[in-house]
Amino acid sequence: MVPLLTACGGKATNSDAGTGTSTGNDSEGSDSSNKKHKIGILAPAVTHGWVAAVAYHAEARAKELSNDIEYQIQTSSNAEEMTSQLDDLMTWGAEAIVAFPQWEGMEVPIQKALDADIKVVNFDIVIDADGVYRVSGDNEDMGIQGAKYIVDKIGKEGNVVMLEVPTSGSVSELRKKGFVDTMAEIAPDMKIETYATKFTREDGLKDFADILTSNAKIDAVYSMDDETSIGVLQAIDEAGRTDIKVVTGGGGMQEYFNMMPENEDIWIESALYSPAMVKDAVDVALSLLNDESAEEVKVIPTTIVDRDNYKDFLDENSPY
Repeated sequence: MVPLLTACGGKATNSDAGTGTSTGNDSEGSDSSNKKHKIGILAPAVTHGWVAAVAYHAEARAKELSNDIEYQIQTSSNAEEMTSQLDDLMTWGAEAIVAFPQWEGMEVPIQKALDADIKVVNFDIVIDADGVYRVSGDNEDMGIQGAKYIVDKIGKEGNVVMLEVPTSGSVSELRKKGFVDTMAEIAPDMKIETYATKFTREDGLKDFADILTSNAKIDAVYSMDDETSIGVLQAIDEAGRTDIKVVTGGGGMQEYFNMMPENEDIWIESALYSPAMVKDAVDVALSLLNDESAEEVKVIPTTIVDRDNYKDFLDENSPY
């Protein structure tokens, strides 16, 4: 068996990690009427950031359901390791698996589990396998809500910089589509300048510092990611710019939330694409094992966070 890992990436033994319930209890030999379902959870082995928080929230939900399920959570560094762990979970007797695969090559092993009558719920990532369920956020709606937020704060005319991230594929494409289409509908006179960046604060800082030098007047920034936005805000501060009134983001990062009340002159917004959505994936897995109906694809609606409601989303233990 591959060693179990906690959400923060530290190794743990089967006796002190999530084998079965949070204390590793086994339901074998107990009254059949109280038998618990076995759910396996697969996630990438990352110690910080959005991806790390997926394992954190999955385990948190599994612990909350410990009266109903046994669970194992395992984290991996590549598709080969995740495939091996999936085999381990099948040997353990998992009846359902919640998977967050970050790499190509997981279609065949996931289909193998499905063919063995194991329920599989993918988080976020689309996998081409027959019978898989999926829980994800709504990337296009994040763009829609970003456009509405900016118009609400600055009106229907102004200069907006949009930061797209071509390297993120459909994530950026869908968020951009939602933003551009909505802005064309509700504020057709808004001027939008588009620049490429990446989902890191370092790139946000570097790229936006250059953007500031070539744009004398910017009213709002449509950024798709909280990490990028942290870099954007640093660039604005270092340049001493006071014209920018809105900076959006996306994800749900605790550090970014805490910046919201500190910047009274800028409305800082995050369209949640929260790793906590994985809790819904665990719930879907349990529903399927209880023979309850479940949507094949469950899309979590976008929630907007800013200085008015950020306190509702603070979690001091979250790695993201």
